[in-house]
Amino acid sequence: MSVDMTKRLIDADAILNQAKPLTHQHAHEIQPFGHLVKLPIALAENVCRESVENLNQLLADTMTLRDLYKKHHWQLAGPTFYQLHLLFDRHYEQQNESVDAIAERIQLLGGVSIAMAHDVAEATLIPRPPRGREEVPVQISRLLRAHEIVLREARTMARRAVEGGDDGTNDLIVSDVIRHNELQVWFVQEQAAC
Repeated sequence: MSVDMTKRLIDADAILNQAKPLTHQHAHEIQPFGHLVKLPIALAENVCRESVENLNQLLADTMTLRDLYKKHHWQLAGPTFYQLHLLFDRHYEQQNESVDAIAERIQLLGGVSIAMAHDVAEATLIPRPPRGREEVPVQISRLLRAHEIVLREARTMARRAVEGGDDGTNDLIVSDVIRHNELQVWFVQEQAAC
């Protein structure tokens, strides 16, 4: 065996050091929140900027609504526990899909999507619920009010996207946000009628 071959075989420490995860890394942000990167998607920068701002608001409220479903899913009590437990979990999953679609659209427009819970809490228009457990009628009422907030803003944002020629954002808002939220309102409202 040559000396070079032996050295490569024996230098396991160097190989192991390369495999170690790099921890405690620090660097400057590569794109600050609120700043756009111009992508070649044939939309004016001002249109992208407005859509990103609107979508980040919608994202914060959708994340809040999603988490409200999970809170109520966990904290349910009473004779309708099982059916609402399943329904709320299903709605949580659907809202989670909307969260992902909205965040990806923001990135596609050259923006940075809101992501952390404390940022969401600062931005959301949905009132914060108490930490404790509430009765089912209150939970349902709280969910319906949150849906109403999301739907009101989504309709306005969809119109603004059309005015700016941002058909992709309009389609996302109408197809993934408005239609899904309307359907969820119907399901939750029917539970309130029981």
